[in-house]
Amino acid sequence: MTEQVLRQHAEQQFAAEFSALKEVDNKPRPENWELSPWAVRTYLMGGVLPNKFEITPKYIGDPRLMEVAISTLTTDRALLLYGVPGTAKSYVSEHITAAISGDSTRVIQGTAGTSEEAIRYGWNYAQLLAKGPSREALVESPMIDAMQRGKIARIEELTRIPSDVQDTLITILSEKHLPVPELNSEIAAVKGFNVIATANNRDKGVNELSSALQRRFNTVILPTPATIDKEIEIVGKRVNDLGSALDLPKEMHAAKEIERVVTIFRELRSGMTIDQKSRLKIPSGTLSTAEAISVMNAGISLSYHFGEGTLDAADIASGLTGAVIKDPVQDPVVWKEYLETVIKERAGWGDLYQACRALV
Repeated sequence: MTEQVLRQHAEQQFAAEFSALKEVDNKPRPENWELSPWAVRTYLMGGVLPNKFEITPKYIGDPRLMEVAISTLTTDRALLLYGVPGTAKSYVSEHITAAISGDSTRVIQGTAGTSEEAIRYGWNYAQLLAKGPSREALVESPMIDAMQRGKIARIEELTRIPSDVQDTLITILSEKHLPVPELNSEIAAVKGFNVIATANNRDKGVNELSSALQRRFNTVILPTPATIDKEIEIVGKRVNDLGSALDLPKEMHAAKEIERVVTIFRELRSGMTIDQKSRLKIPSGTLSTAEAISVMNAGISLSYHFGEGTLDAADIASGLTGAVIKDPVQDPVVWKEYLETVIKERAGWGDLYQACRALV
């Protein structure tokens, strides 16, 4: 029996789309790219191919941002996807890498504990003690593998990595070589190699990039959705996609609750009601689109496993409250005031008011 993985990589999940794109892709293709820049853009933004195959959109937003990102990777500059948490930076990074390299798994996860070895190389100490420094004892990082194969390496949460470790990238990005002084040699990047990094400046523990490192990147800022309709569309699509992966029913009559969750998040993010009539206090959290997706998936799971199978206000109330209240001192005050002055007075929202008020 084939083992069912919890989450497929983009190149596995959308293998049929990649195959259909390759059939019609006759545009110029950079060396070691699986698809041309035109095909990569089509994969990201969606569309109907000449062979009538429909490509689903992966990014719902300004196509120009994706064109700039893809064009950057055809040059010798690395790409930095920058924005507040929850603006699909990692999602876009994975899908661009899958479309260009056919493999999105060369990932370095940035944390406060990320060391130089994670970016450069490490050593097999058993081999090192037995034979001394040798190529066989060298443990290659995802960066080295990408350099040698002409592929894309991904760095997630670059600004979480300590500044002195970040600067390990400077030589790689500028010289396209990685010195290995222990072996008196170096590893050279082949054509097609590049780096996509993601970063935000909203989390605690962020380390600013040095000017030298910033100059090695072209930065594309991914904004929050411009309109409420666009954000509702994004949340609805991702809820369906994730629901399929988690074996949750697709049809849960979630449209009403998606609209309400997105409305609440947008109002609390902006500090203003949708009708622009009332100013609001802003909670400490980011209330991102990604968090709205999480609230909805949690609600659907709760309804499916412990409810009547029809999503209602009680199913999303706990997830919604948890998303808003991050600071135990400040945020409950903000949330209670919002409940009393906005949700309670909004026509047709009485059920949501009652469900949320019972939790705070």
